[in-house]
Amino acid sequence: MNELPEIAAKWGANGQIELIAERENAVYKILRDGTPMALRLHRAGYQSEAAILSELRWTLRLAEAGFACPKPLAQADGSLLAMLADGRFVSVITWVEGAPIGAMDTPVGTDVTAHCDLYHQLGRLLAQLHETSNRIKTDDLTRAAWDLPGLLGKSPFWGRFWDNPSLSASEKKFMVYTRQTAHAHLSAMKGADFGLIHADALQENVFQTKSGLTLIDFDDAGFGYRGYDLGVCVSQHYAAGHLNDLIAAVAEGYGTLRKAPSIDDIKFFLMLRGLASCGWVIARQPKKSPVQRRYAERALHLAHQWLTTA
Repeated sequence: MNELPEIAAKWGANGQIELIAERENAVYKILRDGTPMALRLHRAGYQSEAAILSELRWTLRLAEAGFACPKPLAQADGSLLAMLADGRFVSVITWVEGAPIGAMDTPVGTDVTAHCDLYHQLGRLLAQLHETSNRIKTDDLTRAAWDLPGLLGKSPFWGRFWDNPSLSASEKKFMVYTRQTAHAHLSAMKGADFGLIHADALQENVFQTKSGLTLIDFDDAGFGYRGYDLGVCVSQHYAAGHLNDLIAAVAEGYGTLRKAPSIDDIKFFLMLRGLASCGWVIARQPKKSPVQRRYAERALHLAHQWLTTA
């Protein structure tokens, strides 16, 4: 990426550029007089310029209000975004010193009590996110909606999960039925808290730092059901034997600051995350990739569980 040194220099970077992660966005560690910063090369076509700027404005206001998240950094001219010749956008945020509480799709190798204590803290962190978001200016932000159409409409934000290529004909019918039933359930959910959410508080996006937990990677954030954030954060542990304890811990932590969704509602939003991910993977993996099947099996498991216990 020959342009990166020149682009990074707009933020005063004058050291080595190191690739740290490559997911939806490529993240690089850059240095300004020895101080690390995180440069994000945004995936082409995933978020519009308006949506990226909205994310940066939101997290800037969150950080200035005292919420634990990376703070966007401006170039010398005050702008938060730069553009490469190919049209991709670049932004720079403060570097978070610490380590994620877990790796992507990897079970936490700790005891149940410690795991639940950690997720009690995470529940509180998500409550802080929602409470802070309610206090700051947000009416100028343009972000995706994790609402009824975005989760269960004819064209969900992350894709038609019932069209996952690894589903058999009977499984596809079951997923269509699940969508219809869940759509009716969510439509009837009166008074559910709705507002800005992170929408991707997986363990690799939650860092343990010297001052506590910090939330990173707001790329999928938008306006949605607050209960969805709580369902997402336990989704990597859907098969854990202590899942119910983990959900209770998240709800209790959240409840220290705000009224928490019910346990049943969190399980419902956990299922919705499984469905959404089953759609997300369709465009990101080859049709015959075993990853397609892995996401489909998780969605099927969660759907069966919700339909038989709701």
